[in-house]
Formats: sequence, structure tokens, C-alpha cells
Amino acid sequence: MNNDEQASADTTDVLPETADVVVIGGGAAGLNGALMLARSRRRVVVIDSGTPRNAPAAGVHGLLALDGTAPAALYRTGRAEVRSYGGGLVDGVVRSAQAVEPGDGGDPRFAVELEDGRSVVARRLLIATGVTDLLPDVPGLARHWGGAVVHCPYCHGWEVRDQPIGVLATSPMAVHQALLFRQLTDDLVFFAGGLELDEATRKRFAALAIEVVDTPVAEVVTGAGGGLAGVRLVDGSHVARTALAVASRLEPRLEGLAALGLPVADLPAGMGRHVPSQLAGTTTVPGVRVAGNVTDPTAQVGASAATGALAGAHLNAELVMADADAAVAASSPLPSG
Repeated sequence: MNNDEQASADTTDVLPETADVVVIGGGAAGLNGALMLARSRRRVVVIDSGTPRNAPAAGVHGLLALDGTAPAALYRTGRAEVRSYGGGLVDGVVRSAQAVEPGDGGDPRFAVELEDGRSVVARRLLIATGVTDLLPDVPGLARHWGGAVVHCPYCHGWEVRDQPIGVLATSPMAVHQALLFRQLTDDLVFFAGGLELDEATRKRFAALAIEVVDTPVAEVVTGAGGGLAGVRLVDGSHVARTALAVASRLEPRLEGLAALGLPVADLPAGMGRHVPSQLAGTTTVPGVRVAGNVTDPTAQVGASAATGALAGAHLNAELVMADADAAVAASSPLPSG
């Protein structure tokens, strides 16, 4: 990206009064959805708060041809691409979004207002706000989140390979997480805390040389150089580790969107919650689609971007049909009196 392109990507556009589609959330899913819509010559604007979930990470991994790209660089490039096709990028936080009086033929309409008072009316909404990672309340843990404290073996496992790794159990899914991380290191400790392990699991862990520590963790310890040094247990003992894997509880980011009435459902095994969706992000709210982690919290960047692209394409097709129906209605002769 040259200097002019980077400057363009880092700026914010004027929020229009109306749009075909407003995309709420400017991560991989939102930007890819906007890209598809902009390339279809739709009036699309992305509203982004500038707080992506993967901001603490040094790089995006598992993304073909872009593995290791810094998240900020990926989003700058994406913003520039959306803008190059006429899409708008607006920095702001949504205060409210709600359905308003439908347009001709019952076509949906939505009013979106930002916290600074600006507003836009859209025919369709694409919600790509992602999730919030809720970490267990262990002192010192959050400090290392996105660095030595990781959650996904596919996103960050390679970066901590062959290190002394600890798995901090937060739900039954931690057992599966431990098996995945065992593939990356020969030195793995499973901090079970209050999680009850059945005999079969303990035998499997023993066969794989996974040490189980049942004593609860009191604190994550930072070393003299600022890196992760290990954990201190409630009995005062110290277990040296240079990396920890922990499954966060995932909560969809729906601040300001309550009036839309989007359903929220529990994920299995206490993983958190999400907004359920059907094909191409369809929700139970007509005219509103979802994409990315807000509906599939475990999707990596590439998968999230793909859901955005699919939702964007289907939104365009939906609008094409609505426009065609409106054209037919406008060309039909009025009934004679």
C-alpha cells in the first residue's frame, strides 16, 4: 500500500443520509461484505468503532497468502479496497438501530444513529460486530492476552510450539483444547481448577504425558522481563510456564442494537452466546443479516471474511429483486376509475 492509499484508508467519510446497506462492524466479515456490495454498485457504508477483537494479536494466522499479516495492516488494506469501489467508511459507535416505516412495497427500512448524533437510513443491515472475549477472573491473566495467553491452537499455537504450555480450564471444552495443544508441545500441564475429569480423560492425559494439576490457580505470574513466568496456585506453589491456553467466554457485541430484536442463543459446553443465523447470515429479523464471529464465534479471520462475502452477495441479490418489483409496480398502469 502506498502513502496515498494508507492515508485514504485511515480517514473517515461523511455519513450519508441514506444507503442501500449499512454494515455495522469493520472487521474481516464487515469489510468483505461491504466489498461485495460496493463492487455491485450498491450504496454501502461501514460503521466501525475501531476496536477489533484481534487487536492484541501480533499477526493473523491461517489465512492463505496473508499469514502473519498484522491485523491493523489487514484492515487498512481492506478499508482502502472498499473505498476504491465507492463504499464509505465511517468511524463511530452506534447508539441505536431500529426498523422504521417501510419503503415502497413494504421494503424494510432501518434508522441507525451514532453516539455523536449522526444518523443514516438503510434498506438493509449487515451486523458484523464480532464478540467480546470474557476472560476468567484470574489476576495477571488479562495482561498477557493475545501474547503468551492464547486461546486457539490454529490461530496462535505455532507461535508457542515446544514451549512449556499450561491449559487453564474454564469449561469441559478445555479437555479438547488440551489435546490440541499437546500436539504442539511435549510439556503440557492441565490446570483443572474445579473441573471434574472422568477416569477415561485422566487415563488419556496420562498416556499422552499431560500433567493434571487439580489445585486452583490463584495468579498468573509475570517475570522480571515482562513475559509470562508461570502460575501461582492457591497453596502458594509455583508452576513455571511460558504460555497459557485459555478458552474465553464469548459474548456477541450487540450494544445499541437491542431494538432490532435479534435472538441470542447459548453455545454448547458453556462457551458463551451467539446470534443464530441461517444461509448467508439470514436472521429472524427481515432485512437484517449477520456475519463473522457475532454468529460463528469460533471462525478464524478467513472464515469470517467468507461469511461476510456471502452475506453481502445475498443482500445484493435481495435488493435486486426488490428493485425489480418496484420497477414493475411503477410501470404498471393505474386502475381505471
